[in-house]
Amino acid sequence: MPASPKASSTAAGGPGKRSARQGHAITPYLFIAPALLIYAAFMLYPLARSVHLSLFDWDGLSLATFVGFGNYTDIASDARLRAAFGHALAFVFFYAVLPCGIGLVLAAVLTRAKVRGLPLFRTLVFLPQVIAMVVVAVAFKQIYAPDGLLNSALRSIGLEVLTRSWLGDYVFSLPAVGLVGSWVSTGLVTVLLLAGMARIPTELFEAARLDGAGAVREFLAIIVPSVRAELTVALTLTIVASLKTFDLIYMTTSGGPGSSTTVPSYEVYRRAFETGQVGSAAAIGVTLTAIIFLVTLAVNRISERGA
Repeated sequence: MPASPKASSTAAGGPGKRSARQGHAITPYLFIAPALLIYAAFMLYPLARSVHLSLFDWDGLSLATFVGFGNYTDIASDARLRAAFGHALAFVFFYAVLPCGIGLVLAAVLTRAKVRGLPLFRTLVFLPQVIAMVVVAVAFKQIYAPDGLLNSALRSIGLEVLTRSWLGDYVFSLPAVGLVGSWVSTGLVTVLLLAGMARIPTELFEAARLDGAGAVREFLAIIVPSVRAELTVALTLTIVASLKTFDLIYMTTSGGPGSSTTVPSYEVYRRAFETGQVGSAAAIGVTLTAIIFLVTLAVNRISERGA
């Protein structure tokens, strides 16, 4: 009995099979659609709205005036804003470079030395990540106060000449705040790298020792290459944290003294809510977002090339 046209069409890959394939192709998008809609509503739309506002001179109340890219050119010409972006780049050293260096050495020592109570140590090192940054900022503001713990310790060991108002000093205020970020980030970096180093086969270290390699050689030839992925994640997280830091600055110095510790995130807040320069604040935010994206992309590209 000859096959029906419908059966022949389906068997030969006709419309029925094509519609089934199309249905299977659409199914994954249906699953991600709810998350994508939420992401678009709370991330993409605000970003697009910020780009739109950055093209206007607006105080948040009266009618806006279109100025094109005027707010962006002001970023390059305004000395305070240039300083703010410079301070953000300086924080990259304190939040990312310094913690990654300390965390790498600390994790290597803890891994190779087989320290007892390592889970407890991981908890203690990671503790700053659990504490709210506002609490950390208030605590260190007391430590850095003229009559605070740091100056009291210096006086007790006869180094009163080094005491100062750390957060009120034009030279030392930025490093003082930056070191708080270093303390917070080091725990996260150390825990990430400890997890990566735990996966390194012990046979590699045994072979290196048989070849006469010392601790430094093991560190450079085995440990560092083996935790490249974890180091990339740590650098990405800490660099983003350094560039968008706000709460630490707001609670400790409010950008002072003068503008010696101001950062782009704080300038966004100050211009949007204090001085009525909403368009300028939006331009700063968009510029900062672009810088974070480019820096993160560069870190990941460098890591991929080195892999």
